[in-house]
Amino acid sequence: MTVYIDDMHQFEFGRLGRMKMSHMIADTTEELVAMAMSIGMRPVWIQKAGTPGEHFDVAKGKRDLAIARGAVPVTVRQCSAMCVRRRVTGALGDPADAECWRAEHAVSRTSA
Repeated sequence: MTVYIDDMHQFEFGRLGRMKMSHMIADTTEELVAMAMSIGMRPVWIQKAGTPGEHFDVAKGKRDLAIARGAVPVTVRQCSAMCVRRRVTGALGDPADAECWRAEHAVSRTSA
């Protein structure tokens, strides 16, 4: 099981006021909440709880701490594709093929 954290903080849409934010996702809610608590976040701050888009919004400093504690950095595009895959298949899958999977899924939907 793995926790992933994206690089949304690098883009303008990753700003919340002066803060630079990222999304943190995981294979399970328990793992996601455990990592959030280990970096000083409260479980009630979870976003979209119980859905395929379940995540925490994480400030840049906490992102660095999460990576130091074992979270795997991914791109915002990989993170998005992984959440789509979880909605369709029930699992995040491997970030290395997430964008390719999403493209193939989109083609299969349009040809059906």
